[in-house]
Amino acid sequence: MKPIYYIDRASQKRCEEKVFGANFITLLYGDQWISRLIGAPLAYSLARIPAFSAFYGYMQNQPASAKKVAPFIEAFQVDASEFANDPSEYTSFNDFFTRKLKESARPIAAAENTAIIPADGRYYFYQNIDKAEGFIVKGKKFELANLLQDEELASKYQDGSMVIARLCPTDYHRYHFPCDGAAGHTQLINGYLHSVNPAAIKKNIEIFSENKRTLCSIDSPQFGKVLYLEIGATCVGAIHETYKPETFVYKGDEKGYFSFGGSSLILLFRRDSIQFDQDLIDATNAQIEIRCLMGQSMGHC
Repeated sequence: MKPIYYIDRASQKRCEEKVFGANFITLLYGDQWISRLIGAPLAYSLARIPAFSAFYGYMQNQPASAKKVAPFIEAFQVDASEFANDPSEYTSFNDFFTRKLKESARPIAAAENTAIIPADGRYYFYQNIDKAEGFIVKGKKFELANLLQDEELASKYQDGSMVIARLCPTDYHRYHFPCDGAAGHTQLINGYLHSVNPAAIKKNIEIFSENKRTLCSIDSPQFGKVLYLEIGATCVGAIHETYKPETFVYKGDEKGYFSFGGSSLILLFRRDSIQFDQDLIDATNAQIEIRCLMGQSMGHC
């Protein structure tokens, strides 16, 4: 598959991503004849058969899968010093995948008027959705009404700001609230389970509005009504909410976690309610993802 590059926010260096399951993704979404003949129909089928992702998830929960933890940490250079538990304590691969981190590993940007990055991942930031040339792919946008399954709600965010985060299998897979506010219930919008790897997204930007996803609103004193979506993907049929709905939450509080696989988050802000940090905007304008860590500054009200 073609190399995937991103900007590491901490160092501002351009890095090449080491992709988990690269050969399989190439088969499903590559441009070679075998991908068109076998891969594309297979990808279509896997996305529409929830039992496949459920079975894969079941296998990652088995005790025998724990033997994959140490080789995975070594192969992808995951920093085990951040883990809340010693790697030997994980009882399965999914137990490792849904790991918690030491509180000191992800300090929270403290300023009251600052929103934070909600999860470790690769990000795009669109200050004004209407003026964006495309989401990830130049000239290609998905419809907010399809994403939210609510035309009236979508109209309120059409000229607002949007964040798209892609969580890789190597990332910390718990997600957090970006700001203080009253968090509502999380609504399920059922759908397929396409991969959210860039190779798949570049072929079909509508994956975000076709995949299984959840929707929650946060009424924030600083940022207004923020919409928060978690998007499942192949091998990520399970989205787990750990927060208590209809309560006041604080930025950095855990909202939930994904079980094994790649996955995505989308945040929507109303017009002029947030100003993203300039380095985040610059990376998106250059059409390259920027890798951010939970707790870093995202922008200010």
